[in-house]
Amino acid sequence: MSANTATARERTKAANRAGFGAFIGSTIEWFDFYIYGTAAALVFDKVFFPELEGPIGTLVAFATFWVGFLARPLGGIVFGHYGDKLGRKKTLVITLLMMGVSTTAIGLLPGYASIGIAAPILLVCIRMIQGIGLGGEWGGSVLIASEHAPKGKSVLYGAFAQQGSPVGNTLSTVSFLAISQLPDDAFVSWGWRVPFLASAALVMVGLLVRLKVSESPAMAKLIEKKEVVKLPLTEVLRSHPMLIVLGIGACTIGLSATYFKSTFALSWATTSLDFDRSSFLTIILVANITQIIVQPFGALIATRMKSWSRAVTVMLLPELILMPVMFLLISTENYGLAMLGVAVATIPHCLYYAALAGMLASRFPAHLRYTGISLCYQLCGTLLGGTTPIIGQFLLNRTGSITAVIAYAVFQVALTLGCMLLLLKRPNHDEQAAEPVAAPRTAPVTA
Repeated sequence: MSANTATARERTKAANRAGFGAFIGSTIEWFDFYIYGTAAALVFDKVFFPELEGPIGTLVAFATFWVGFLARPLGGIVFGHYGDKLGRKKTLVITLLMMGVSTTAIGLLPGYASIGIAAPILLVCIRMIQGIGLGGEWGGSVLIASEHAPKGKSVLYGAFAQQGSPVGNTLSTVSFLAISQLPDDAFVSWGWRVPFLASAALVMVGLLVRLKVSESPAMAKLIEKKEVVKLPLTEVLRSHPMLIVLGIGACTIGLSATYFKSTFALSWATTSLDFDRSSFLTIILVANITQIIVQPFGALIATRMKSWSRAVTVMLLPELILMPVMFLLISTENYGLAMLGVAVATIPHCLYYAALAGMLASRFPAHLRYTGISLCYQLCGTLLGGTTPIIGQFLLNRTGSITAVIAYAVFQVALTLGCMLLLLKRPNHDEQAAEPVAAPRTAPVTA
């Protein structure tokens, strides 16, 4: 065996290990984040806000759900800063621990009946820690996988991290589907806590996997050449403000579609329509399994098509029709039609979500990439993704009709498509990877 062949095999092995580590870690992180959304839709109004009845209690529970999104940009900034200075791997270990500890703490948190107003206050504080952890997690997972990728396959390897979202969501749905079989009193008193407490065991598995992953080659080169930036946030905002704006818009439906289905629609269907808790959780589960199966094809489509702009258009245009169809079929209160509508509407945005990470990362230079993509993704989560259940519930309460919610969903799809097409007109830094990284020389640091 030649030295070149051995080296190539080692690189492939490292890339695959990085992809698997990104997938396992992001699955656990998203599981932790999604179980909160499901619990907020089903039980948090009763446990933490019992004095607020009906739609108002649900709206307040969704507001605590949004708190996690408010904190995510802070996590993106903090961990993006250290990820662009010290490396991707170190930050990923810390974020996984933060998420696991905070999620377990929610499972142990007494309700309003036990400690009064302290219960919702502590819930909000812990939810903020969750948000900070996930805010730092996503960018690192994407980069540890995509920067290890063989040439021309950054989108494909970035999809490893993206696949953690539907798998984490599926695990969340399965866990709540299982405990929803409990009597209502048991479900409210202790059953909902089980998925949160299970996070502790999952985090240990994730840590074992992540500690075996090596630093990404691009980051290792920057550290070796002492070309890391002293203040990545300041530099990315000064040098690439329009990339941030377009990136926020480009992430929109990739984030919000899940919350239209698994948070807003779950609450709407089980309170305003004639669906019971288990039935609609099963509908969401089928949609999640659909996403797990279909989503990787989005990365394959983007990798094989010469034009990423064309690939994005092919993926997203059908969603302009399928998202309204989903809501209309749910409104029939027919179990089979609702399942069909939610599953089919999942296909376009999950194809797009698979390719999103690699496409977004390619538009930022390596020395600012962690901070840049984290800002885009997490600010989008705060402004557009995490507000989806709140705005949806507000529009439903205000109008008494699902039509306004449908219009808002269509707007988000159109915004995503337009911003990504504009973003893809910007330079692709992955194609310039063979050239020396042009980090600013005004503020080099060694750590």
